[in-house]
Amino acid sequence: MTMSLPENEYKSRVLGALLGKAVGGTLGMPYEGVRRALDLTYYDPIPRTMEPNDDLDLQVVYAVLMDRMDPVRVDRRHLTAAWEHIGMSPDEYGICKRNLQLGLVPPATGAFDNPFTDGMGAAIRTELWACLAAGNPELAAQYAFEDACMDHAGEGIHAARFLAALQSMAFVDNDRDRLLDRATDIIPIHSKVRQAIADTRAWWRTYRDWREVRRRIKRTYPTDNFTDVTINLSFIVLGWLAGEGDFGRSICIAANCGEDTDCTAATLGALLGILDPGSIDGKWLRPIGRNLVLSPSVRGIKCPPTLDEFLDLILSLRRRLDGRPPETVDSAPIGIDPAKLAIRAHVGFSRSTAIFEQINAPPVAPEMPEPQQEVILAGCWTRWPWERSAGETMYVKYRIHVDRPRSIRLLFNTPEPVRVWFDGKWAFGRDQGEFLPAFHRPPINQSAIIDVPAGLHEVLAVILRPQEPRPVQWCIGVSEVSGSPVCDRWLADAFERVG
Repeated sequence: MTMSLPENEYKSRVLGALLGKAVGGTLGMPYEGVRRALDLTYYDPIPRTMEPNDDLDLQVVYAVLMDRMDPVRVDRRHLTAAWEHIGMSPDEYGICKRNLQLGLVPPATGAFDNPFTDGMGAAIRTELWACLAAGNPELAAQYAFEDACMDHAGEGIHAARFLAALQSMAFVDNDRDRLLDRATDIIPIHSKVRQAIADTRAWWRTYRDWREVRRRIKRTYPTDNFTDVTINLSFIVLGWLAGEGDFGRSICIAANCGEDTDCTAATLGALLGILDPGSIDGKWLRPIGRNLVLSPSVRGIKCPPTLDEFLDLILSLRRRLDGRPPETVDSAPIGIDPAKLAIRAHVGFSRSTAIFEQINAPPVAPEMPEPQQEVILAGCWTRWPWERSAGETMYVKYRIHVDRPRSIRLLFNTPEPVRVWFDGKWAFGRDQGEFLPAFHRPPINQSAIIDVPAGLHEVLAVILRPQEPRPVQWCIGVSEVSGSPVCDRWLADAFERVG
């Protein structure tokens, strides 16, 4: 059972969470993905309404769908329906949708073939679970797990459970160190997220300078992905510590750390709004108003038009849910066996590196070196053991099927030097760089839009083996080209799978 709170106090704190979320997201949105330190002290530019943000989109859709239930419940089997109403498909969202289409059910949808298990996608949507389990951190963490396991595993789930527990306790306790200690105890002791939180707190006690602590976080937890949950959760904690109780200063520090700025500022803003709804000065509220502005990709569902009506919906759900824990999933359908989703490919090896020494890559694909062998790869994301590379260059060939003439986006991302051909013709390549297999923000020269006829096609990639003994890592993907890259969806059935 959730801890009892006077209705007016509970309502005020929930509204504080929503307003803080909207303010922080609007502050940080223009700088999402900026990797340098910033110097914000207020909105720039000054908005006329709140910015739409997926931080709230899924929470609103979840709430609307739960409102249709009798009785209301929180479990992964029912939350999957929300993804039908979210048109955007970036990173782990796209992986979840693809895995659902392939016949998987959570938690496999989050764990299988997912290079974004440690993204921010679940950590940014925990306020709903905290509000529905106010004062009961263990229950809030359970709710957050049911949500997070759909598109995350590992650190992505740990961060969501941590934040849900922290926000839940903030309804009934305002001691920062005690809140951080108790929420940290929710997650495993070996967790990278847990270690990063401890490091951030220790560095703040030592240096009392957010820029210096930021430098240490960046150096200790480097990542190619600006939405990585470990570094961004550290920035949320840092903003809270360095803000010294001031709402505006706190969210500005979180955003000024860079990376996933809308998510860090929004998540911290929501937490501060729960702790002290009155701390959100009118100067932050007046520009954004009270309309609930969702992303255009939310579709096929009627959502509350204002933050106040969303508040009323949350109040109703809490009364009807009444602290009910998630239902057991032991009897839930297992879905397809992930082993049946393995992909057939061919590999070959060569000792020659001549193809990487040429100024221009051959316009026509080279022949696969012999002997080539058929291999079964676990999925689109592969980490090939270094010791199994029988040469300096590795050739990987895939066959893909397209059901009708269409424009596709072909992605082949690896941190190693690579050359890629499609149907025997040059497609793209680079000398090395980030590992970021995202259709809407791939590294330069790691993807191409190609008009293809229906039928079978062939992709050949030649990868230069790293000199030091580390796995050869790559991810291949095929998506349909939409009006916006963020809405590009995986063509889940494009690959030749064993099942």
